[in-house]
Formats: sequence, C-alpha cells, structure tokens
Amino acid sequence: MKKEINYLTLLLMIFFMIGCTNAEDPATSEGEVEIETQEVTTDDATKDNESDGETDIQEGNSSADTTTSGEKEESTVVEKEPTEEDSTETQDDLFSGYERLEVDGGDLSGDRASNVVVDIGYGDREYWAFTNEYGQLVKVVADEIILQDDSAEPVLSSGRYFSDEAKVPGVESDKLDEGHIIADSLGGVSNAYNITPQESTLNRHGDQAYLEDAIRKAGGATNFEAIITYPDTKTHIPSDYQYTYTLHGNEIIDTFDNVNPDEVNESLGLTNDDSSNSTGSTEEGDVSSVDTNGNGQVTIQEAKDAGFSMPITSDHWLYQYMRDNDGDGMVGE
Repeated sequence: MKKEINYLTLLLMIFFMIGCTNAEDPATSEGEVEIETQEVTTDDATKDNESDGETDIQEGNSSADTTTSGEKEESTVVEKEPTEEDSTETQDDLFSGYERLEVDGGDLSGDRASNVVVDIGYGDREYWAFTNEYGQLVKVVADEIILQDDSAEPVLSSGRYFSDEAKVPGVESDKLDEGHIIADSLGGVSNAYNITPQESTLNRHGDQAYLEDAIRKAGGATNFEAIITYPDTKTHIPSDYQYTYTLHGNEIIDTFDNVNPDEVNESLGLTNDDSSNSTGSTEEGDVSSVDTNGNGQVTIQEAKDAGFSMPITSDHWLYQYMRDNDGDGMVGE
C-alpha cells in the first residue's frame, strides 16, 4: 500500500513538472527574443542603409550640382547654333508691321503698295524691300549680296535679267535714270520695289556706280542696308541715300544726295580745266590715233594709253568703238 502511494506521488510530481515545463516554454521564449533581436537589428540596418543612402544621394546631388554647374559654364562658352525656328522668329520681327507681298521681278508697273515688304532678289536670293504708308521705297536689307552668275542664270546679252525697268513716277525725266537700289550685277530685279528715279550721272559713274563696283570686286557683301529718304510724302524721287554694307570684314557707310556729282564738285571748285578727262590727248572723233592696231575696235587699255580716263559713258564719242559687255552704258567702270 505504501509503495502504491509512492508511485502515485511520483506520477503526480512528473505530471506537475511536465505542466510547468509547457507553461514556461523556454525554447519559445528564447525564439521570441531572437526574433525581436533580429527585428531590432533589421530596423537598425535599415536605418543605417537609409542613412548611407541619404549620404550617397547627398553625394550624388553634390556631383549633380557640380555637373550642372559645369554645364552652365559650358553654355556660356559654346554659342547656340541658329535653328530654322530662330530664323523664322527673326524674320517675323523684321516683317512686323508690314504685309508680305509677292511681285514679279520684271513687273514694269511703277506702282507700289503701302506698308509692304517684297523680295527683290533674283532666284533664291532674299533681298527685302520695305515701303512706308505713302508707298515710298524707304529701306532695302540683305544678309548677303550674291553676285549675278551669267553662266548659270538666264542673263540677257545686255547683262540684265530683264529688258527694262519699272516706270516709277519721275523716271520720265531725261536727267533721271531708272536706278536700281541693288543692281542686276548684284542679283537685284527690276520691279518698282528696287527702282528709284536717280540722277543719271550719279547712277552711271558717281557714288552709286562706285559702291556697286566695290561690291562686285569684293565678290559680294554682307549685312547690306539701304535707307532712302524723300523731301516730302508725295514724291517718289529720293533726296538722298545711305548704304551700309560689309566687305572683307570692314563696315562701309556711303551717304550721298540724289544730285549730279559733277555739278556739285564744280560748285565747290573741285574740278579743273584739264580736258584730258573727257577727250584724252587726241582730237575728238579721231579714232585712228586711239585704235593702235587698226582693227576698228578700241580696248580699255588703248583708251587709257591715249589719255582717256575711265569709265567711257554712252554719251562719249569713243563709246561707239568700244565693247560694253554688260550693256550698262559704261565701259571700264
């Protein structure tokens, strides 16, 4: 009996011990502690990583700032290439306040519309002519003057694109020419937006002729601008001209009145009585003494050797014996 009680007591003690063990579950508690420790460790690592990431980002931003700064410095040095959009905007600014009008280059009408801009360049050239509210031609501009190319363009034997020029009011005077603002030889057309009544001597061998010759000899010009001024708002005969253009990098400004330069020079006492300027050293009409080879044709050199100064114009007796290749009424200009 006593042994049975001892066995029962032992069993109860074993059950009690097992129950306590399940209640405490130390293995589980240790696992939870490990998990919590890992969570804390993970959070710390995340924070550390985030902190390191922020540092990297900050360093990256510093690098980006440096790159941006470099780009800004580079943009101040490297010039922006003009685009077609930029060109259009510039042209829109140029044409602001004017209606763009297309006029045939050989239109002989002397009428002009008011406040318009017209392309007076032959072919693909862009020479822009502007009128004011009175229909007067007041300005002509061109980025580049491109010389006439008679080997590739349909140029007449006279050296012109068209057989005649526009009949602008005033050109009917025998003292005024149908003067081009931009000559045929420089790629200009012959309509009223490129023609003004210009004093004949000035046009043929005065300042107008000199500037055209200078541009031809230079092979063209850039930044061309002509400003035409009138004495009142009714006439189409200019009072003076101002030309600005660039040759070989040098800006040139030519300003002159629409008058006979010979008369002005005479009134200023700048002429002399040396008749060799007009007749040379030979008797007028005696071509045999100028035509040294006797072929009936006088060359520029022969004329110079005989004492004649250039150019020889169409009203000179020697002109008929010389060859005027461009048909402009002058030889040796």
